[in-house]
Amino acid sequence: MGREEADDFEPSGRQEREVAGELAEERTEFVGMMQHFYRGELGRTTAWRARIDRTTNWAVGLMATLITWTFSGADNPHYIILGSLAVVAVFLVVEARRYRIYDIWRSRVRLVEENVFANAADPEGVIHERWRELLADDLRDPRLKVPLFEALSRRLKRVYLPLMTIIIGSWVVRITLFAPEGVSPLDAASIDAIPGPAVIVAVGAFYLVIIGMTLWPTDRQAKGEKREVSEQTKRWGER
Repeated sequence: MGREEADDFEPSGRQEREVAGELAEERTEFVGMMQHFYRGELGRTTAWRARIDRTTNWAVGLMATLITWTFSGADNPHYIILGSLAVVAVFLVVEARRYRIYDIWRSRVRLVEENVFANAADPEGVIHERWRELLADDLRDPRLKVPLFEALSRRLKRVYLPLMTIIIGSWVVRITLFAPEGVSPLDAASIDAIPGPAVIVAVGAFYLVIIGMTLWPTDRQAKGEKREVSEQTKRWGER
């Protein structure tokens, strides 16, 4: 920019404030801008995906450590395994929150992929006719799109239900096969003043709740979530 042009530049002027709006009228400039936008949003998506994986790694590592320690000695209390169940449940809530934030960036990436790159590869028309307006609204006012219950359900289905099943299964083995000689599983399940039957009922009720959360049918709000079977998958199979 020359000295004369720099002197004429007025940041508060309408032309300077609306300079980005001119890109909408220039197809080449707009496509170039969308490429940079896509890279930036993909980077954010990747970063939050890594945070989700990190939470899962913590949960798996802690679970394996506590279960291994509990089985390493006959005198080690069985309720340490239930303690790992509680901590993994906390990790589940943390990961569900991270998943909801991750979906903000992923939804934008999917919007661009569906309406720009997919249409460039096979010009059948955009999926969302107002995709630019939807994207602009989300950039001006970003919001969480996935309800907390759906986020919990999806993380349970993908990762945490199998982990909790392993924990509860290990606990059952610990109070049955590894119970002291002459002690029934009901008595072995007791925790200090809490009787064994009450502990077993509490653990069973918790397990039924998480199974219900996993299988409860909800309207899918997550953008671009991979499905088991889709029309596109069928099309690939026919080729």
